[in-house]
Amino acid sequence: MPPVSASHDITGSSMGTPWPPPRWAKFFEHTGSKQPMENGHIDDVDQAILHALQEDARNFSSADIAERTGTSDSTVRKRIQRLEADGVIKGYSADVDYQGSGYPLRMLLYCTASIAERGDLVADILAIDGVISVQELVTGEENLLVTAVGESDSDITPVAQELLDMGLTVADEVLVRSHETTPFSEFAPE
Repeated sequence: MPPVSASHDITGSSMGTPWPPPRWAKFFEHTGSKQPMENGHIDDVDQAILHALQEDARNFSSADIAERTGTSDSTVRKRIQRLEADGVIKGYSADVDYQGSGYPLRMLLYCTASIAERGDLVADILAIDGVISVQELVTGEENLLVTAVGESDSDITPVAQELLDMGLTVADEVLVRSHETTPFSEFAPE
């Protein structure tokens, strides 16, 4: 298989290397898409960029991603900038092993807030010491999922108390043994 040239652009023009590159041909044939994002939809190249960034945003350079997507380095950089500007890429963060860093407890607190207030409460909940994430849930009675970490129960109890003081009902508390993530498979090239 010939090496992928960095001279491709998203329109498919190249300087001596076929478009799409042979190893990506099946991927683009299956989806039939080579157009950039329009009307809030992302195309196959955007998806492949997102998959690579989810896989290892720290170590993949735009040149590495360009090779994977059969596009140029500058196309990847422009696409990433656009995805950031459009809010598709919200930021970059470290995947922290809280247990390995001395905070062995990870607690999920399922809470209920009034529907009118729940979105407004997220920033205040995130400001509570020990809280690392808040998810708004749209089905079921519990409509907020708060994740907190700590060294012991004495670190988690004040979190629950602050949630109660904010007028939330803490319906359930679940202790998490492990938490793993993976890139979204729909973004992966076939």
